Amino acid sequence: MSPSTARITQAVILAGGQATRLRPYTDTRPKAMVEIADRPIIDYQLEWLASHGVEHVVVSCGYKADVLRQHLAARTEGPEITLRVEEEPLGRGGALRFAATGLTDQSAPYFALNGDVLTWFPLDEFTQFHRDHGGLVTLALAQYRTNWGIVEVTEDGSIEGFTQSPLLPFWINAGVYVFEAEATPLLPEKGDHESTTFPELAAQSRLFGYRINGFWRGVDTVKDVKEAGEQVPELLRSFRESGSAHPALTH
Repeated sequence: MSPSTARITQAVILAGGQATRLRPYTDTRPKAMVEIADRPIIDYQLEWLASHGVEHVVVSCGYKADVLRQHLAARTEGPEITLRVEEEPLGRGGALRFAATGLTDQSAPYFALNGDVLTWFPLDEFTQFHRDHGGLVTLALAQYRTNWGIVEVTEDGSIEGFTQSPLLPFWINAGVYVFEAEATPLLPEKGDHESTTFPELAAQSRLFGYRINGFWRGVDTVKDVKEAGEQVPELLRSFRESGSAHPALTH
């Protein structure tokens, strides 16, 4: 299989950070271990990655690392997992660089995921988009959904209706990436890649965005946990009714 058609078989998950906006859920566990529909976020992520051929995952963590270590050690299925513990907070960009040094193949591309993201979309199409555009990094983009209701009002002030939390014509970083190995040294040793590496790559036309056509949910607040806990069971039921055991298997 040529490099242009080979699957990406390795990934990084960023599971560090104290996630203060998720308290009290994160008082005793890292954000990747917060349960949605009775399962930790990281379990959904690992199953999704494995269903697309990922064989090795490096999990970068710091806060409450022992909770994550114990959980991952008990897993008997899925990709091989390497746990890397940050001795001090490195920021998202620094954590990505730190984790990537633990990948089995330092010359091969890899997926990267934030540890607070629930999503299911076809990673093979994501990979092909990345290769077709020839960049160093491709971001998955989710359509922005406002937390506020929208009031539909005419020019004369007459209110015609309300729309609760609509999707807006804007795109946000979904926290899922494809990285070429050459991009890893460009990440900061400490700090955030969105304010350093990504603007530099964008200026060089080496950064691209893939619009997700599938389920995506960031789990960043207590409200997100509640709403995701309602969405995910409904989503799983719909896929079971259509003959699929898990959304990750429907690509």
